[in-house]
Amino acid sequence: MHVLGILGSHQPDGVTGKMLQAVLKGANETATTDWINLADYEIKPDHDNQPNPVLDKLEAKLLAADVWVLAAPVYLGSLSGVMKNFLDCFRSRIARYNAVGEAVPDRFKNKHYVTITDCYAGGIENYVTGVTDAAFKTMDKFLTMGGLIKLREIVITHTWGMQTLAPAKQAEGERVGRQAARKKERDDNTVKRYIELFFMIAVMALVTMGIEAGIGQLVPLHNFWAYYGVFVLVFYVLLASILHFFTVVKHRRR
Repeated sequence: MHVLGILGSHQPDGVTGKMLQAVLKGANETATTDWINLADYEIKPDHDNQPNPVLDKLEAKLLAADVWVLAAPVYLGSLSGVMKNFLDCFRSRIARYNAVGEAVPDRFKNKHYVTITDCYAGGIENYVTGVTDAAFKTMDKFLTMGGLIKLREIVITHTWGMQTLAPAKQAEGERVGRQAARKKERDDNTVKRYIELFFMIAVMALVTMGIEAGIGQLVPLHNFWAYYGVFVLVFYVLLASILHFFTVVKHRRR
């Protein structure tokens, strides 16, 4: 089992790097670990029939790892340029492309990953406004394009002037590292997701019936099709809202 840290920051000893090292420390209890500081490499995209020894070297490290831990801070509301440049330059290698230009997972399929980011915003502000969302979404899009499976994401807030990690964050990083080092051959959360979906639908149906009962006090719904139509409409709005929240908006922002 091999866990590889990938740091996309100008300061290797900053908060982002410290959290990455915390994760690798936890993983090192049961696995081998290594890390890459992307700022140490002159990363450029591939060009036809031209050698690219830097990307070749990075690719070899990525292929050898079972778990990737990507860590990059939020700059100006988005992913750091160091990490973004790596993702842009490596995108032609993360997957193979078919005849119509669609990305198809290939050599990196079913590896696992953890993402880390941080921002100056406080926990409440980040929770409400989603300062770190863009960074997570950019990394997720790149990694899932290659068929990698997400394990966790970690966010550190209120980092202005921060020199060391809080004990709770240090412990969280080490805990995530230990969990990441337990290799999974495939995504085994299918049963869990079906159970969550069952309870989600059950709760939405109950809430919908409650809302419809309230509507019935204002507008008679004695006709079957009227009752059915209102139920479907309310249920759809509620379910669509909660799915959007959990799949697009909500991250571990604190």
